[in-house]
Amino acid sequence: MFFSLLFYIVVLAILALFAWFFFVLIRIFLTTIMNKQNRPATFYFNGMSESLTLRSIIIGVLALLMLVPLGLVNETVDERGFRYNSVLNDIASTWGQPQTLSAAIVVVPYVESVQTEETITDANGEQRIVDKVRLVTHNAYFLPDTLKIDVNIADEMRQRGIFKSLVYNADVMVQADFESFDVNSLSDNISTIHWNKAWLTIGLSDTRAINSVKSFKWQNIDKALSPGTRINEIASGFHAELNLNEIDFSHKGAKKLELSMNVKGSGTFQFTPFGETTNVSISSTWPHPSFSGSALPNDHRIDNDGFDATWTIPHLARNYQQRWSNSQEHVNLLEFTAGVSMFEPVSLYSQVTRAVKYGLLFIGLTFLTLFIFEMAIDRKLHIVQYALIGVALSLFFLVLLSLSEHTAFIAAYASAAMLTISMISCYVWMALRSFIRASMVFLMLTGLYAILYSLLQFEDFALLVGTGLLVFVVMVLMFLTRNIQQQAKQDNAVSVTADETG
Repeated sequence: MFFSLLFYIVVLAILALFAWFFFVLIRIFLTTIMNKQNRPATFYFNGMSESLTLRSIIIGVLALLMLVPLGLVNETVDERGFRYNSVLNDIASTWGQPQTLSAAIVVVPYVESVQTEETITDANGEQRIVDKVRLVTHNAYFLPDTLKIDVNIADEMRQRGIFKSLVYNADVMVQADFESFDVNSLSDNISTIHWNKAWLTIGLSDTRAINSVKSFKWQNIDKALSPGTRINEIASGFHAELNLNEIDFSHKGAKKLELSMNVKGSGTFQFTPFGETTNVSISSTWPHPSFSGSALPNDHRIDNDGFDATWTIPHLARNYQQRWSNSQEHVNLLEFTAGVSMFEPVSLYSQVTRAVKYGLLFIGLTFLTLFIFEMAIDRKLHIVQYALIGVALSLFFLVLLSLSEHTAFIAAYASAAMLTISMISCYVWMALRSFIRASMVFLMLTGLYAILYSLLQFEDFALLVGTGLLVFVVMVLMFLTRNIQQQAKQDNAVSVTADETG
């Protein structure tokens, strides 16, 4: 931060040198013309300094030059925001990535006999067609008839240096019921079904973040879990071996899966609706959820204590069946996901970036106010004084960024605003020798910073409030400058009279 501030000072010094060099060139040029016309040098210089049009142009150009320090401040905000996002990604990579739960799939291998015709040539050179049977192994996939998922998310803040990242621990409970495994309905050429080699797959996008699997039961019997899904449709997860020969298929009751585990993650938690009817309930103490994915919750509650949300999704909302074979089609099981994001309402760096976007408006309004004061009093501000006020307004955003990284945003904003307002108001008081006008500048800046804070907090109404502010400012300026032409004529008359008598 020190080197960034030093860089700003160097850039402003270079701009000041260019402005001074330009002024000296104009002075030399005008002095040469005046010597030829035998007129005093003050004739043109007084006219230039008193010209309302020329001063307004110079002040406008100076306001545009303030885009340089504002741009430098914006680059610093972007750099700090990029570093913040890098820290968040680093924390997520070690704690846990956004999680997507895909539960559950029962896979049954089977052998299909495929009859083909093949032309062969015997030793005598005669060709004949023979029938051959080729055995091919495929997998049959079965999704649950009813699926119930309960998730309780506990939010937690992890800190690295001055940056904080929102992460979570999620207690997940899954109950899935499978009514039947009708492999024969998938093909007419099945020769063998390997019921004893079946397995059950659970997909989880970041298995490294599994804290514990408290229980995994199939038909109320504990099953051992192994890493990997063993299917191409889901890249990450785990599976359990099943011996479906142990199941009495004559019994029409459901085959039950029960899973309870705790996983870590960050950002979002999503699920896939594999059930013919999928019921999902997610609750958390985090008060700022953002529901995302292919389906919004049917019902939800959000308050300061957290949120609760429930989904009921039928299988007709998807584009894949409840059962299929890998010999028939390729299925995208992740085409339909839903869930919730642990949303932070307004991030620090986005707030500061949005504040910098209003920087030119602040500088322009302040310059216009001071310029209108000039028309009402005899004393005028020097261009250098305008420049210093513009720099002070630009430094507000740098002070805001520096303080907000170490304290609450509202406290940082109030401190930076009070420092800037007080500094500019005192400077105007000493420059104009008018406590009343300095107080007016103080009130104007206080109102501007209050409006800016409301723009930063109310994202949905930012455009409306900002547009209303601009309309109000234009109306006030139109009222204050209604007699500007008469004022300009009086200033020019006074200037000419003073030069002629001098």
